[in-house]
Amino acid sequence: MTEVVLLPLFILLTSLGVAPLIFALPERAAKLRTAINLTAAAAKVALVAWLSWKVSQGVIYEVQFEMLPGLAFKLQADPLAVLFIALSAVLWLITTVYAVGYLEKGPHRSRFFGFFSLCVAATVGIAMAGNLFTFLIFYELLTLATYPLVIHRGTAEALRAGRIYLIYTLCGGLALLLGTLWLYVMAGTTDFVPRGVMAEVVAETPVQAQLLFLVLIAGLGVKAALVPFHAWLPIAMVAPAPVSALLHAVAVVKAGAFGIMRVVYEVFGIDVAQGLGVTTPLLAFAAVTILYGSVRALMEDDLKKRLAFSTVSQVSYITLGVALASPIAAIGALAHLTHQGLMKITMFLAAGNLAEGLGVKKVSQLDGTGRQMPGTMLAFTLAVLAMIGLPPLAGFVSKWYLASGGLGSGQGWVIALLIGSSLLNALYFLPIVHRAWFRDADGAPAVPGRPRIGWLLTAPPIATATLVVVAGVFANAPFSPLEWTRFIVAREYLEPLP
Repeated sequence: MTEVVLLPLFILLTSLGVAPLIFALPERAAKLRTAINLTAAAAKVALVAWLSWKVSQGVIYEVQFEMLPGLAFKLQADPLAVLFIALSAVLWLITTVYAVGYLEKGPHRSRFFGFFSLCVAATVGIAMAGNLFTFLIFYELLTLATYPLVIHRGTAEALRAGRIYLIYTLCGGLALLLGTLWLYVMAGTTDFVPRGVMAEVVAETPVQAQLLFLVLIAGLGVKAALVPFHAWLPIAMVAPAPVSALLHAVAVVKAGAFGIMRVVYEVFGIDVAQGLGVTTPLLAFAAVTILYGSVRALMEDDLKKRLAFSTVSQVSYITLGVALASPIAAIGALAHLTHQGLMKITMFLAAGNLAEGLGVKKVSQLDGTGRQMPGTMLAFTLAVLAMIGLPPLAGFVSKWYLASGGLGSGQGWVIALLIGSSLLNALYFLPIVHRAWFRDADGAPAVPGRPRIGWLLTAPPIATATLVVVAGVFANAPFSPLEWTRFIVAREYLEPLP
């Protein structure tokens, strides 16, 4: 049942509408700025909770305005959109609390929080885009909104990172624009439809369809950090910790992975994509990226860059699950969209705390930090164990379904890939945990006299680490990420799930 109501628009406006207000505030209006930020973030969570309930009852919300003949701006709140919106809404609220504490005495706070809100608005727009044309609009808005956040500190290193980020993402956007126009010419529509819109077109022009798939995946693969389009991501780690957290957990890399899902499932359709033979090379790209990111993470002493290469690897689990063309693997991919977001945001918030509270930015400086900042490092440790795949934490749930899907689809090598990846995860994460808890601090602190952090910085990673545990332990509970993904996959595949 489809209802034309304004609820999706209201959800979008909770972040898009407040951005101009925040930009207009003077720097000294800290309390008002914080109140606007937190009120808008809390309102979005409440609206998304109501939306989730209605969509679980079979209601699909739609808002549509014709912008060009045959080309509409379309927002559609379907189950897949709700999964991404819910992740964005919850983590925006938590990260806003963190950012208020992180930037308490920093410059340009109104500018930062204004673009922060635009970034979240673009992410929500990407989630609710009802066609590739609307998706493209928000995809490019996300690039423009995140660039000022990447260069926020204004240093030469930050400006260089921003230039590289723009080059990569704008090139990806151009490829996606080309693909959108090409899709419209071939299919006469850019709508996202369960099981796709290309079935009738493919029989007449299979080679063109294969090339179109390549162009679309290349455009989306930049933000998804698929090798060889990944190089911007570690460089962008000069951004403040709240920005790094959003880039990795919610906004940019997830926008790319989410777009790949839409293209495979709702532009081509999984059966058509398999018939064209395009899922096999996509599977290969995902496997290479998973291993490459993990190996590069092993080589990094800079903590945020190690986490960045980990993201390159971990986000490709989502692409892997999609490319396996199995409903069980699809559950793993969709669950990992949420689970990886919770795990990785915990790690980046903790890394920000280490840098702010102790001046620690390198793995080699982490000795004794568990005793100095126990709450932060406990949260980080839980996220690490989940990322490795230790049961019953969230990461284990994702990997279990991906492995089962690989085995069920006759791709047994996927199990070896996941085991190898988990071993590499352990090799580059466990030394961090060992240094933090089992080594004594050697010598003076990295930055003598550095102030300790307050609850605004400590509480958010503890909250997200708690969600990592809850998402794993209560994976089969109603409205859990896993149960919601089963709801989505049943809709996409039209078959009962075990």
